[in-house]
Amino acid sequence: MTSLIAKNISKQYPAATGKPLEILTDVSLTLAAGENLAVVGPSGCGKSTLLAILGTLDEPSAGTVTLDGVDPASLDEKSLAQFRSRQIGFVFQDHHLLPQCTVLENVLVPFLADGRAGPEQVATAEQLLERVGLSERRLHRPAQLSGGEKQRVAIARALVREPTLLLADEPTGNLDQSTATDVIQLLLDLQQEHQSILVVVTHSETLAARLQRRGVLDGGRLTF
Repeated sequence: MTSLIAKNISKQYPAATGKPLEILTDVSLTLAAGENLAVVGPSGCGKSTLLAILGTLDEPSAGTVTLDGVDPASLDEKSLAQFRSRQIGFVFQDHHLLPQCTVLENVLVPFLADGRAGPEQVATAEQLLERVGLSERRLHRPAQLSGGEKQRVAIARALVREPTLLLADEPTGNLDQSTATDVIQLLLDLQQEHQSILVVVTHSETLAARLQRRGVLDGGRLTF
């Protein structure tokens, strides 16, 4: 069965005092296809660091992460980039859309790791834009969209390759309450349809309450 397994993840950074700064300590979690988890905790507790490690954007100081049976740490740089592009989708607080590109082109960005997007990939992107309610805006630029619309584009981009793992870092942090409610419902609906694994880090208890599981990260340790 498809799964995300993190075992005893620790992360340290050098400090001027000579004593390493411990950000994460023995963090472990397991999630299967279709499951989702909210990680809450105070600012600076390491939530984004944990997400970066799960998403292979950073390496743990100790511990292991496996996704769908693959240990990303065992891959060379090129293979890791391909693995990340195909298996992991990211949604950030700031949507990170390319301002010079259309909505459709932004959704197709994950395919650039393999070269140009072909007709099949374009069709997939257009179907997702229809699903998120933006098919009529597919040729617009990000500057012509509202904050909620930009985040819906980001969700479509994250899902366009049907990733095994979907990671969201404060996905509603810049949105008003009504728009945030709509965006998280869309994210959860699509996650279930695709049976992805979803991990969301957030300060919002309202958002956390919508997910199946809730973990608290504090003092570098994750508790459930």
